[in-house]
Amino acid sequence: MKITFENILLIGSVLFLISIIAGKTSFRLGIPTLIFFLIIGMLAGTDGIGKIEFNNPSIAQFIGIVALNFILFSGGFETDWKSVKPVFGMSFSLSILGVILTAVFLGIFTWLVTDFTLFEGLLLGSIVSSTDAAAVFSILRSKNVALKGHIRPMLEFESGSNDPMAYILTIMFLGMITGEVSSFSLGIKLFLMQLLIGGGCGFLFGYLSKQVINKIKLDYDGLYPVLSITLMFLTYSLTNLAGGNGFLAVYLSALYLGNQNLLHKRTIMKMFDGLAWLMQIVLFLALGMLVFPTHILPVVGVGLAISAFLMIVARPLACFICLAPFKIKTRVKWFISFVGLRGAVPIVFATFPLMAGIDKAGMIFNIVFFISLSSVLIQGTSIPRVAKWLHVDLPVNVKSVTPADVLLAESLNSQMVELTIASGFMAVGKKIVDLHFPPNVRISLIKKKGIYVIPDGNTVIDSGDVLFIIGTNREALDSVTEMISERRA
Repeated sequence: MKITFENILLIGSVLFLISIIAGKTSFRLGIPTLIFFLIIGMLAGTDGIGKIEFNNPSIAQFIGIVALNFILFSGGFETDWKSVKPVFGMSFSLSILGVILTAVFLGIFTWLVTDFTLFEGLLLGSIVSSTDAAAVFSILRSKNVALKGHIRPMLEFESGSNDPMAYILTIMFLGMITGEVSSFSLGIKLFLMQLLIGGGCGFLFGYLSKQVINKIKLDYDGLYPVLSITLMFLTYSLTNLAGGNGFLAVYLSALYLGNQNLLHKRTIMKMFDGLAWLMQIVLFLALGMLVFPTHILPVVGVGLAISAFLMIVARPLACFICLAPFKIKTRVKWFISFVGLRGAVPIVFATFPLMAGIDKAGMIFNIVFFISLSSVLIQGTSIPRVAKWLHVDLPVNVKSVTPADVLLAESLNSQMVELTIASGFMAVGKKIVDLHFPPNVRISLIKKKGIYVIPDGNTVIDSGDVLFIIGTNREALDSVTEMISERRA
């Protein structure tokens, strides 16, 4: 079936409806929703039952760039800087050095086990070197994953900020293969320009965007989200025009804006959250249709070897090296190593060799697709189980809640957990005042037998109560939940 202007809305709406229904089913089965989006796209494509002819890497690349802008902006906007600040050094190390090390380790391995040249191997390593923001955000923010301490913000910040580094490496090694980058020193110069200009423009445009949003007086509230989208694309485009990395600028600008007092902040956040999901569906459907499953089969063997090396050796080794200077438990390092999800971003980056027309572009694209598919399928489905094995998950009756989830005041930069009281807890039958909470943690709301109650110090905690505990310090919040969850001997 050919896509025409007459049937594009019909085809698109049917695929979206199937994807949303499949996503609900996948959530119940514990399978990452993104897998279903990819599979539906493949089934709809030329090799699938839909027979939709879509073989245009340039359009897929354009869709990918637009979608990544929304996904990165949404992720940055919803990131609480207070939760990231204690782990910024670790996250930054993983975002920069971790990506470089992963690309080098995997590139050398690919060079040794295939007929790729060293630069072609490093190009492949660069394409799949970053964790995927869309995959990490969607899986970690599901209700099935609740992690202790600052693990989740660390992983989210890493995945949101390391895609630009992978992009820079991809462009650098692609330029070396095509001859556009004539020397390694020129590649390093390109690398530094993209990084420094992108980072500087991100904070600059974030500050300017805040001034525009807060000081401009629009007649209709609905125009503020439109203004935010416009500023996002301006940030990306002008940063690229200046020689910097637009993806990095968009993420940092959103991170800055999300931690400022903005007019209609809640409306903007909700809008970007919905659009980020829409863009994930569009992106994975488009990339799924771009793939020919019959072309994937010949590279399954080499793809499996490279994917296994990435998951078992390259990513863990890079993580342990990056986190060596920091005081962090070994089991946490192993968990961070495991959550090295690859998703749509590497597939988008794999369209760049196709557009450049290098010899092994088709093979690189198919291998990258196989790596992304196996990563989301194997790692994405195993995260809750691995978190439990490594003892980095919260108790099953503790659920992480963010300010956005409970619609708190826009200016409140706090964290919240929802804790269900079991009959064996030490806290049952005690007054709140007798629990001796630290001053920066308190119970803001209690759900008793389906009725929400605003507690005071004399409120007695009963079995079955649902406590909404708020705090400005994650460590204090975790210690309180562990104290309340302590069981009687």
